[in-house]
Amino acid sequence: MNTLKRALYFILSALLIVSQDLIASPENTPYQVYIVPQLSPLVTYQAWTPILEKLAEKTGLKFELIVPPNIPDFEKDVNNGLPDLAFMNPYHMTIAKHRQGYIPLVRDSANLLEGNIVVQKDNPIKSINELKNQTIAFPAPNAFAATLLIRSLLAKQNIPITPLYANTHSNVYRTVALGDVLAGGGIKNTFTREPLDIQQQLRVLYTTPRYAPHPLAAHPRIPIKIRQEISAAFIKLANDSTNKKIFVSIQMTKPIEANYQKDYKVIEKLKFETTLTREKK
Repeated sequence: MNTLKRALYFILSALLIVSQDLIASPENTPYQVYIVPQLSPLVTYQAWTPILEKLAEKTGLKFELIVPPNIPDFEKDVNNGLPDLAFMNPYHMTIAKHRQGYIPLVRDSANLLEGNIVVQKDNPIKSINELKNQTIAFPAPNAFAATLLIRSLLAKQNIPITPLYANTHSNVYRTVALGDVLAGGGIKNTFTREPLDIQQQLRVLYTTPRYAPHPLAAHPRIPIKIRQEISAAFIKLANDSTNKKIFVSIQMTKPIEANYQKDYKVIEKLKFETTLTREKK
């Protein structure tokens, strides 16, 4: 009887260990993919869901799409290392690299990232010098091209402004179109995704220098083999012409492998904190 009990105990223990391994295995645990909320959550989910579904089919992995309600919440989650994978702006990439060790996997090669200052189409303003002492709308304090690049350039040219943070790029464009502020910061990729009636009410007053665009980055806890599989599958899917439209929708028309030293290290030298601190004094 004791022998039978011992046998049953070992069998149950073995089954428990196997079940725990299955639960913890990459194949059964979805990788959480966070997307920086430049646009509305609905638009973001519609853009990224087809990509992740195809990526899951290609790799055999599972993915859970998460879109935080605003950019500051996204930043907090990345700084705490919550995302397994995250689509983030270049400035976020530099912070995530140093705080959590995030590794850029892929980025777009077709379009570099540039910031735009937009104003109402019929507004007679011709120069950024006319923005002095005006309230300007921005998506969030740490939006790279839409906020940091623009504010830094204005500060260096001694053009003081008062920032108004609208949470998303879409909100910025609408705030300017309604005439609530004189101008707003955005980027080409989000502006061209706005409804035509919004675009037709605005014009671009100023464009910043260009930098490597948003990467899809991975937390270092993701094994290198998995990171390589995701990168390879992502690029292969994009090279299939039948997927062209869905890759355009996520601002990654022609993805290539990303490299931190080559693509994003240069952003550390911009020293936004020093410039903007000096602006406030």
